[in-house]
Amino acid sequence: MSLKINHRLLPLIALAGVSLAGASIGMANQSAPDASVATNTYEDTVPLSAVAQLGKKLFYDPSLSGSGQMSCSTCHDPNNHYAPANGLAVQLGGPHFDQSGVRTVPSLAYKMSTPSFSIGESAADEAAEAAPMTEASGVALANTPAVVAGPLTAQAVVKADAAAANLVPQGGMFWDGRVDSLEEQALQPMISPFEMANADAATVYAKLKQGYGKDIADLFGENVLNDQDMAIAEVGFALARYQIEEPSFHPYTSKYDYYLRGKTTLSDAEQRGLKLFDDANKGNCASCHLDKMMGDGQMPNFTDFEFEALGAPRNPDIPANADPHYYDTGICGPLRNDTYSAQPQNCGLFKTPTLRNVASRRVFFHNGVYRSLEDVTRFYVKRDTNPEEIYPKDANGHVQKFNDLPQPYQANIDIIDAPMNRKLGDAPALNETEITDVVAFLKTLTDGYDPAKDGVKAAK
Repeated sequence: MSLKINHRLLPLIALAGVSLAGASIGMANQSAPDASVATNTYEDTVPLSAVAQLGKKLFYDPSLSGSGQMSCSTCHDPNNHYAPANGLAVQLGGPHFDQSGVRTVPSLAYKMSTPSFSIGESAADEAAEAAPMTEASGVALANTPAVVAGPLTAQAVVKADAAAANLVPQGGMFWDGRVDSLEEQALQPMISPFEMANADAATVYAKLKQGYGKDIADLFGENVLNDQDMAIAEVGFALARYQIEEPSFHPYTSKYDYYLRGKTTLSDAEQRGLKLFDDANKGNCASCHLDKMMGDGQMPNFTDFEFEALGAPRNPDIPANADPHYYDTGICGPLRNDTYSAQPQNCGLFKTPTLRNVASRRVFFHNGVYRSLEDVTRFYVKRDTNPEEIYPKDANGHVQKFNDLPQPYQANIDIIDAPMNRKLGDAPALNETEITDVVAFLKTLTDGYDPAKDGVKAAK
Protein backbone atom coordinates (compact mmCIF):
# COMPACT_ATOMS: atom_id res chain seq x y z
CA MET A 1 0.00 0.00 0.00
CA SER A 2 1.36 3.42 -0.85
CA LEU A 3 0.85 6.83 0.66
CA LYS A 4 -1.41 8.95 -1.49
CA ILE A 5 -2.31 12.60 -1.67
CA ASN A 6 -6.05 13.09 -1.30
CA HIS A 7 -6.81 14.81 -4.60
CA ARG A 8 -10.11 16.14 -3.26
CA LEU A 9 -8.03 18.46 -1.10
CA LEU A 10 -5.94 19.93 -3.89
CA PRO A 11 -8.08 23.02 -4.55
CA LEU A 12 -8.13 23.75 -0.82
CA ILE A 13 -4.42 23.09 -0.50
CA ALA A 14 -3.71 25.42 -3.38
CA LEU A 15 -5.77 28.23 -1.86
CA ALA A 16 -4.26 27.70 1.57
CA GLY A 17 -0.80 27.61 0.08
CA VAL A 18 -1.27 30.94 -1.66
CA SER A 19 -2.59 32.65 1.44
CA LEU A 20 0.04 31.22 3.78
CA ALA A 21 2.94 31.69 1.42
CA GLY A 22 2.58 35.31 0.45
CA ALA A 23 4.70 36.86 3.15
CA SER A 24 7.32 34.12 3.34
CA ILE A 25 7.89 33.91 -0.39
CA GLY A 26 7.98 37.66 -0.58
CA MET A 27 10.91 37.59 1.82
CA ALA A 28 12.61 34.51 0.43
CA ASN A 29 12.29 35.37 -3.23
CA GLN A 30 11.32 39.02 -3.45
CA SER A 31 11.76 40.94 -6.67
CA ALA A 32 14.60 43.43 -6.99
CA PRO A 33 14.33 45.82 -9.95
CA ASP A 34 17.63 47.30 -8.81
CA ALA A 35 20.29 44.56 -8.66
CA SER A 36 22.06 46.47 -5.89
CA VAL A 37 19.16 45.82 -3.53
CA ALA A 38 19.87 42.79 -1.36
CA THR A 39 17.11 40.19 -1.52
CA ASN A 40 16.54 36.59 -0.53
CA THR A 41 18.32 36.81 2.81
CA TYR A 42 17.40 35.68 6.32
CA GLU A 43 16.72 39.25 7.44
CA ASP A 44 13.23 40.40 8.42
CA THR A 45 11.55 37.08 7.73
CA VAL A 46 8.10 36.42 9.15
CA PRO A 47 7.48 33.74 11.78
CA LEU A 48 6.47 30.29 10.64
CA SER A 49 2.74 29.68 10.33
CA ALA A 50 1.13 27.13 12.63
CA VAL A 51 1.01 24.62 9.77
CA ALA A 52 4.72 25.11 9.04
CA GLN A 53 5.52 24.74 12.74
CA LEU A 54 3.81 21.36 12.67
CA GLY A 55 5.86 20.51 9.59
CA LYS A 56 9.02 21.43 11.44
CA LYS A 57 8.20 19.08 14.31
CA LEU A 58 7.49 16.28 11.85
CA PHE A 59 10.71 16.97 9.94
CA TYR A 60 12.88 16.29 12.99
CA ASP A 61 10.91 13.41 14.54
CA PRO A 62 12.65 9.98 14.30
CA SER A 63 9.67 8.21 15.90
CA LEU A 64 7.91 8.41 12.52
CA SER A 65 10.36 5.83 11.11
CA GLY A 66 10.22 2.08 11.38
CA SER A 67 13.55 2.00 13.20
CA GLY A 68 12.78 4.93 15.48
CA GLN A 69 16.18 6.32 14.51
CA MET A 70 15.52 8.20 11.27
CA SER A 71 13.81 11.51 10.57
CA CYS A 72 13.73 13.67 7.47
CA SER A 73 16.66 15.61 8.90
CA THR A 74 18.79 12.46 9.13
CA CYS A 75 19.45 12.60 5.39
CA HIS A 76 18.56 16.27 4.93
CA ASP A 77 20.88 17.85 7.47
CA PRO A 78 20.12 21.56 8.00
CA ASN A 79 23.78 22.07 8.89
CA ASN A 80 24.74 20.89 5.40
CA HIS A 81 22.17 22.77 3.34
CA TYR A 82 19.62 19.95 3.78
CA ALA A 83 21.85 17.31 2.18
CA PRO A 84 23.65 14.40 3.85
CA ALA A 85 26.64 15.47 5.90
CA ASN A 86 28.49 12.17 5.51
CA GLY A 87 30.46 10.73 2.61
CA LEU A 88 28.33 7.68 1.91
CA ALA A 89 27.37 7.13 -1.70
CA VAL A 90 23.92 6.00 -0.52
CA GLN A 91 22.36 6.51 2.88
CA LEU A 92 21.31 3.92 5.44
CA GLY A 93 17.73 3.32 6.50
CA GLY A 94 15.30 0.44 6.83
CA PRO A 95 13.60 -1.17 9.84
CA HIS A 96 16.92 -1.57 11.66
CA PHE A 97 18.67 1.48 10.21
CA ASP A 98 21.19 -0.71 8.40
CA GLN A 99 19.83 -1.05 4.86
CA SER A 100 21.48 0.84 2.00
CA GLY A 101 19.59 2.94 -0.50
CA VAL A 102 20.22 2.86 -4.23
CA ARG A 103 20.86 6.53 -5.09
CA THR A 104 22.51 9.55 -3.52
CA VAL A 105 20.14 11.73 -1.53
CA PRO A 106 19.58 15.15 -3.14
CA SER A 107 19.49 18.31 -1.06
CA LEU A 108 16.05 19.66 -0.19
CA ALA A 109 17.29 23.22 -0.60
CA TYR A 110 15.87 25.19 -3.53
CA LYS A 111 13.24 22.57 -4.35
CA MET A 112 10.39 25.06 -4.09
CA SER A 113 10.54 26.17 -7.72
CA THR A 114 10.66 22.69 -9.28
CA PRO A 115 7.92 22.36 -11.93
CA SER A 116 5.80 19.24 -12.30
CA PHE A 117 7.11 16.43 -14.49
CA SER A 118 6.32 16.79 -18.17
CA ILE A 119 7.63 16.01 -21.62
CA GLY A 120 8.06 19.16 -23.66
CA GLU A 121 10.34 21.40 -25.61
CA SER A 122 13.70 22.17 -24.07
CA ALA A 123 13.76 25.39 -22.07
CA ALA A 124 15.34 28.10 -24.20
CA ASP A 125 15.87 30.53 -21.36
CA GLU A 126 15.56 30.95 -17.62
CA ALA A 127 11.83 31.64 -17.74
CA ALA A 128 11.44 27.93 -16.96
CA GLU A 129 12.55 28.75 -13.42
CA ALA A 130 9.42 30.78 -12.65
CA ALA A 131 6.26 29.84 -10.73
CA PRO A 132 7.70 28.90 -7.32
CA MET A 133 4.29 28.02 -5.87
CA THR A 134 3.52 25.36 -8.46
CA GLU A 135 4.76 22.28 -6.63
CA ALA A 136 4.13 23.45 -3.12
CA SER A 137 0.46 24.23 -3.66
CA GLY A 138 -0.48 20.96 -5.27
CA VAL A 139 -1.25 22.60 -8.61
CA ALA A 140 1.46 20.44 -10.14
CA LEU A 141 -0.51 17.32 -9.39
CA ALA A 142 -3.64 18.72 -10.97
CA ASN A 143 -1.68 19.55 -14.12
CA THR A 144 -0.02 16.14 -14.53
CA PRO A 145 -0.29 15.05 -18.20
CA ALA A 146 -3.16 12.65 -18.77
CA VAL A 147 -0.83 10.07 -20.31
CA VAL A 148 0.50 9.23 -16.86
CA ALA A 149 -2.88 8.71 -15.31
CA GLY A 150 -3.98 5.72 -17.39
CA PRO A 151 -2.94 2.09 -17.08
CA LEU A 152 0.45 1.01 -18.38
CA THR A 153 -0.68 -0.64 -21.62
CA ALA A 154 1.15 -1.25 -24.88
CA GLN A 155 -1.19 1.16 -26.64
CA ALA A 156 -0.50 3.88 -24.07
CA VAL A 157 3.24 3.42 -24.44
CA VAL A 158 3.10 3.63 -28.25
CA LYS A 159 0.94 6.75 -28.07
CA ALA A 160 3.24 8.39 -25.55
CA ASP A 161 6.32 7.41 -27.56
CA ALA A 162 4.95 9.21 -30.61
CA ALA A 163 4.05 12.30 -28.59
CA ALA A 164 7.46 12.40 -26.91
CA ALA A 165 9.55 12.31 -30.10
CA ASN A 166 12.26 14.97 -29.93
CA LEU A 167 10.86 16.28 -26.64
CA VAL A 168 12.67 16.55 -23.33
CA PRO A 169 11.60 15.21 -19.91
CA GLN A 170 11.69 17.91 -17.29
CA GLY A 171 10.59 18.62 -13.73
CA GLY A 172 9.32 16.41 -10.96
CA MET A 173 10.92 15.43 -7.67
CA PHE A 174 13.69 12.91 -7.01
CA TRP A 175 16.35 11.91 -9.54
CA ASP A 176 13.68 10.31 -11.73
CA GLY A 177 10.94 12.95 -11.42
CA ARG A 178 8.43 10.37 -10.26
CA VAL A 179 6.31 12.73 -8.12
CA ASP A 180 5.33 16.33 -8.71
CA SER A 181 5.00 18.06 -5.36
CA LEU A 182 6.77 18.73 -2.09
CA GLU A 183 3.86 17.01 -0.37
CA GLU A 184 4.44 13.72 -2.17
CA GLN A 185 8.20 14.02 -1.91
CA ALA A 186 7.93 14.37 1.86
CA LEU A 187 5.63 11.37 2.25
CA GLN A 188 7.28 8.79 -0.01
CA PRO A 189 10.33 8.13 2.24
CA MET A 190 8.02 7.19 5.11
CA ILE A 191 7.19 3.83 3.53
CA SER A 192 10.32 3.32 1.44
CA PRO A 193 11.82 0.00 2.65
CA PHE A 194 15.33 1.44 2.69
CA GLU A 195 14.42 4.81 4.17
CA MET A 196 11.97 5.40 7.03
CA ALA A 197 10.56 1.92 6.38
CA ASN A 198 7.07 2.01 7.83
CA ALA A 199 5.13 -1.10 6.81
CA ASP A 200 2.29 0.80 5.13
CA ALA A 201 0.18 3.95 5.20
CA ALA A 202 -1.91 2.59 8.07
CA THR A 203 1.23 2.37 10.22
CA VAL A 204 2.12 5.97 9.41
CA TYR A 205 -1.43 7.06 10.20
CA ALA A 206 -1.36 5.33 13.58
CA LYS A 207 1.89 7.08 14.50
CA LEU A 208 0.54 10.44 13.40
CA LYS A 209 -2.63 10.04 15.45
CA GLN A 210 -0.63 9.03 18.51
CA GLY A 211 2.01 11.74 18.32
CA TYR A 212 0.24 14.56 16.51
CA GLY A 213 -3.49 13.90 16.81
CA LYS A 214 -4.21 17.08 18.73
CA ASP A 215 -2.11 19.21 16.37
CA ILE A 216 -3.82 17.78 13.30
CA ALA A 217 -7.29 18.17 14.79
CA ASP A 218 -6.61 21.74 15.95
CA LEU A 219 -5.28 22.81 12.55
CA PHE A 220 -7.43 20.82 10.17
CA GLY A 221 -10.42 19.56 12.17
CA GLU A 222 -11.51 16.30 13.75
CA ASN A 223 -12.96 15.07 10.46
CA VAL A 224 -9.52 15.20 8.89
CA LEU A 225 -7.91 13.42 11.84
CA ASN A 226 -10.41 10.59 11.54
CA ASP A 227 -9.79 10.06 7.83
CA GLN A 228 -6.51 8.27 7.05
CA ASP A 229 -6.01 9.68 3.55
CA MET A 230 -6.92 13.22 4.56
CA ALA A 231 -4.75 13.18 7.68
CA ILE A 232 -1.73 11.93 5.75
CA ALA A 233 -2.34 14.48 3.00
CA GLU A 234 -2.39 17.32 5.51
CA VAL A 235 0.83 16.07 7.11
CA GLY A 236 2.44 16.20 3.68
CA PHE A 237 1.08 19.71 3.31
CA ALA A 238 2.57 20.70 6.68
CA LEU A 239 5.99 19.35 5.69
CA ALA A 240 5.78 21.25 2.42
CA ARG A 241 4.77 24.46 4.22
CA TYR A 242 7.82 24.16 6.46
CA GLN A 243 10.11 23.89 3.46
CA ILE A 244 8.46 26.89 1.84
CA GLU A 245 8.37 29.20 4.84
CA GLU A 246 11.70 28.33 6.48
CA PRO A 247 14.23 30.70 4.79
CA SER A 248 17.19 28.34 5.22
CA PHE A 249 15.73 26.06 2.53
CA HIS A 250 16.20 28.82 -0.07
CA PRO A 251 18.31 31.65 1.37
CA TYR A 252 20.14 32.83 -1.78
CA THR A 253 23.09 33.99 0.33
CA SER A 254 26.04 32.65 -1.68
CA LYS A 255 28.93 34.80 -2.81
CA TYR A 256 27.59 34.55 -6.34
CA ASP A 257 24.24 35.95 -5.18
CA TYR A 258 26.05 38.89 -3.62
CA TYR A 259 28.02 39.26 -6.85
CA LEU A 260 24.84 39.37 -8.94
CA ARG A 261 23.48 42.05 -6.63
CA GLY A 262 26.65 44.10 -6.99
CA LYS A 263 27.59 43.54 -3.36
CA THR A 264 30.93 41.82 -3.88
CA THR A 265 33.47 40.97 -6.56
CA LEU A 266 34.81 37.63 -7.72
CA SER A 267 38.48 36.75 -7.51
CA ASP A 268 40.46 36.36 -10.73
CA ALA A 269 40.17 32.56 -10.56
CA GLU A 270 36.43 32.75 -9.86
CA GLN A 271 35.94 35.15 -12.78
CA ARG A 272 37.87 32.84 -15.10
CA GLY A 273 35.81 29.91 -13.84
CA LEU A 274 32.55 31.75 -14.49
CA LYS A 275 33.66 32.55 -18.02
CA LEU A 276 34.50 28.89 -18.67
CA PHE A 277 31.21 27.86 -17.03
CA ASP A 278 29.34 30.03 -19.53
CA ASP A 279 31.48 29.33 -22.61
CA ALA A 280 29.43 27.15 -24.99
CA ASN A 281 32.64 25.66 -26.44
CA LYS A 282 34.43 25.04 -23.15
CA GLY A 283 32.62 24.08 -19.94
CA ASN A 284 29.17 24.83 -21.35
CA CYS A 285 27.83 24.24 -17.84
CA ALA A 286 25.32 27.08 -18.00
CA SER A 287 23.41 25.38 -20.80
CA CYS A 288 21.89 23.11 -18.13
CA HIS A 289 22.81 24.91 -14.90
CA LEU A 290 21.25 28.32 -15.58
CA ASP A 291 23.23 31.07 -13.88
CA LYS A 292 21.72 34.43 -14.85
CA MET A 293 19.44 36.62 -12.75
CA MET A 294 16.00 37.07 -14.26
CA GLY A 295 14.59 40.48 -15.12
CA ASP A 296 12.40 40.64 -12.01
CA GLY A 297 15.34 40.06 -9.67
CA GLN A 298 14.77 36.31 -9.28
CA MET A 299 18.05 34.59 -8.55
CA PRO A 300 19.04 31.65 -10.76
CA ASN A 301 18.42 28.10 -9.54
CA PHE A 302 21.40 26.62 -11.41
CA THR A 303 19.28 23.96 -13.11
CA ASP A 304 16.94 23.82 -16.08
CA PHE A 305 15.08 20.93 -14.37
CA GLU A 306 15.61 18.80 -17.47
CA PHE A 307 16.84 15.20 -17.70
CA GLU A 308 20.09 14.02 -19.19
CA ALA A 309 21.87 10.73 -19.79
CA LEU A 310 25.54 11.32 -19.01
CA GLY A 311 26.93 7.80 -18.73
CA ALA A 312 28.55 8.18 -15.32
CA PRO A 313 30.66 5.14 -14.42
CA ARG A 314 29.23 2.43 -12.19
CA ASN A 315 29.87 2.84 -8.48
CA PRO A 316 30.93 -0.43 -6.77
CA ASP A 317 30.26 1.17 -3.35
CA ILE A 318 26.50 0.80 -3.89
CA PRO A 319 25.52 -2.63 -2.54
CA ALA A 320 22.82 -3.09 -5.21
CA ASN A 321 25.54 -2.90 -7.86
CA ALA A 322 27.07 -6.14 -6.61
CA ASP A 323 24.47 -7.80 -8.84
CA PRO A 324 25.89 -7.46 -12.38
CA HIS A 325 22.36 -7.61 -13.77
CA TYR A 326 21.14 -4.68 -11.69
CA TYR A 327 21.03 -1.26 -13.35
CA ASP A 328 19.62 2.06 -12.25
CA THR A 329 18.08 3.47 -15.42
CA GLY A 330 16.65 6.68 -13.95
CA ILE A 331 13.21 7.44 -15.36
CA CYS A 332 12.95 3.78 -16.43
CA GLY A 333 13.34 2.45 -12.90
CA PRO A 334 13.78 0.74 -10.56
CA LEU A 335 11.89 3.33 -8.48
CA ARG A 336 9.56 4.66 -11.17
CA ASN A 337 6.85 2.58 -12.81
CA ASP A 338 4.50 4.36 -15.20
CA THR A 339 4.03 5.05 -18.88
CA TYR A 340 7.16 7.18 -19.07
CA SER A 341 9.30 4.51 -17.44
CA ALA A 342 8.34 2.09 -20.22
CA GLN A 343 9.67 4.36 -22.96
CA PRO A 344 13.19 3.29 -24.03
CA GLN A 345 14.23 6.85 -24.92
CA ASN A 346 13.94 7.78 -21.23
CA CYS A 347 16.24 5.03 -19.95
CA GLY A 348 19.42 6.33 -18.37
CA LEU A 349 18.05 9.86 -17.93
CA PHE A 350 18.37 11.59 -14.56
CA LYS A 351 17.24 15.06 -13.54
CA THR A 352 19.79 17.86 -13.64
CA PRO A 353 20.35 18.92 -10.01
CA THR A 354 20.92 22.43 -8.80
CA LEU A 355 24.57 23.36 -8.33
CA ARG A 356 23.77 25.57 -5.36
CA ASN A 357 25.85 24.44 -2.37
CA VAL A 358 27.49 21.81 -4.56
CA ALA A 359 30.88 22.40 -2.93
CA SER A 360 29.45 21.25 0.41
CA ARG A 361 28.49 17.86 -1.01
CA ARG A 362 30.67 14.83 -0.32
CA VAL A 363 29.57 12.67 -3.28
CA PHE A 364 28.31 13.56 -6.75
CA PHE A 365 25.94 12.29 -9.46
CA HIS A 366 22.95 10.02 -8.84
CA ASN A 367 25.23 7.16 -7.82
CA GLY A 368 27.79 9.08 -5.78
CA VAL A 369 30.63 7.77 -7.92
CA TYR A 370 32.78 10.91 -7.53
CA ARG A 371 34.02 12.55 -4.37
CA SER A 372 35.49 15.82 -5.61
CA LEU A 373 34.38 18.60 -7.92
CA GLU A 374 37.66 18.28 -9.77
CA ASP A 375 36.89 14.65 -10.65
CA VAL A 376 33.34 15.57 -11.68
CA THR A 377 34.66 18.21 -14.05
CA ARG A 378 37.28 15.82 -15.44
CA PHE A 379 34.51 13.34 -16.18
CA TYR A 380 32.71 15.84 -18.39
CA VAL A 381 35.77 16.82 -20.38
CA LYS A 382 37.55 13.44 -20.57
CA ARG A 383 34.67 10.99 -20.85
CA ASP A 384 35.07 10.79 -24.62
CA THR A 385 38.62 12.04 -25.21
CA ASN A 386 40.29 9.85 -22.57
CA PRO A 387 37.77 7.19 -21.51
CA GLU A 388 40.53 5.00 -20.07
CA GLU A 389 40.86 7.59 -17.29
CA ILE A 390 37.15 7.45 -16.52
CA TYR A 391 36.02 3.83 -16.85
CA PRO A 392 37.43 0.48 -15.67
CA LYS A 393 38.92 -2.09 -18.02
CA ASP A 394 37.83 -5.69 -18.45
CA ALA A 395 40.12 -8.73 -18.17
CA ASN A 396 41.31 -8.17 -21.73
CA GLY A 397 42.23 -4.55 -21.12
CA HIS A 398 39.25 -3.10 -22.98
CA VAL A 399 37.75 0.08 -21.57
CA GLN A 400 34.20 -0.56 -20.32
CA LYS A 401 32.76 2.76 -21.43
CA PHE A 402 29.25 3.59 -20.18
CA ASN A 403 29.45 0.54 -17.90
CA ASP A 404 26.50 1.58 -15.72
CA LEU A 405 23.87 1.49 -18.47
CA PRO A 406 22.73 -1.49 -20.57
CA GLN A 407 24.00 -1.32 -24.14
CA PRO A 408 20.53 -0.85 -25.74
CA TYR A 409 20.11 2.41 -23.83
CA GLN A 410 23.56 3.85 -24.44
CA ALA A 411 22.24 5.62 -27.53
CA ASN A 412 20.43 7.98 -25.11
CA ILE A 413 23.72 9.29 -23.72
CA ASP A 414 24.52 12.86 -24.70
CA ILE A 415 27.37 13.01 -27.21
CA ILE A 416 26.20 16.22 -28.88
CA ASP A 417 26.52 19.00 -26.30
CA ALA A 418 29.93 20.40 -25.43
CA PRO A 419 32.14 19.37 -23.74
CA MET A 420 30.90 15.84 -24.44
CA ASN A 421 30.98 16.26 -28.22
CA ARG A 422 34.68 15.54 -28.58
CA LYS A 423 36.19 12.34 -29.92
CA LEU A 424 38.75 9.82 -28.74
CA GLY A 425 42.18 11.40 -28.87
CA ASP A 426 40.94 15.01 -29.03
CA ALA A 427 42.22 17.49 -26.48
CA PRO A 428 39.79 17.81 -23.53
CA ALA A 429 37.70 20.98 -23.55
CA LEU A 430 39.34 22.08 -20.28
CA ASN A 431 42.90 21.65 -19.10
CA GLU A 432 43.83 21.14 -15.45
CA THR A 433 44.29 24.86 -14.78
CA GLU A 434 40.88 25.59 -16.25
CA ILE A 435 39.31 22.79 -14.20
CA THR A 436 40.74 24.42 -11.08
CA ASP A 437 39.17 27.74 -12.12
CA VAL A 438 35.75 26.17 -12.74
CA VAL A 439 35.86 24.59 -9.28
CA ALA A 440 36.82 27.95 -7.79
CA PHE A 441 33.66 29.39 -9.30
CA LEU A 442 31.51 26.50 -8.08
CA LYS A 443 32.66 27.25 -4.54
CA THR A 444 31.03 30.68 -4.81
CA LEU A 445 27.62 28.97 -4.87
CA THR A 446 27.70 27.99 -1.18
CA ASP A 447 25.17 29.81 1.01
CA GLY A 448 26.22 31.73 4.10
CA TYR A 449 28.72 34.08 2.47
CA ASP A 450 29.74 37.08 4.57
CA PRO A 451 31.13 39.97 2.48
CA ALA A 452 32.71 41.54 5.56
CA LYS A 453 34.87 38.48 6.15
CA ASP A 454 35.93 38.62 2.51
CA GLY A 455 37.15 42.20 2.85
CA VAL A 456 34.04 43.64 1.19
CA LYS A 457 31.95 46.21 3.00
CA ALA A 458 28.45 44.80 3.46
CA ALA A 459 25.53 46.82 2.17
CA LYS A 460 23.40 48.61 4.71
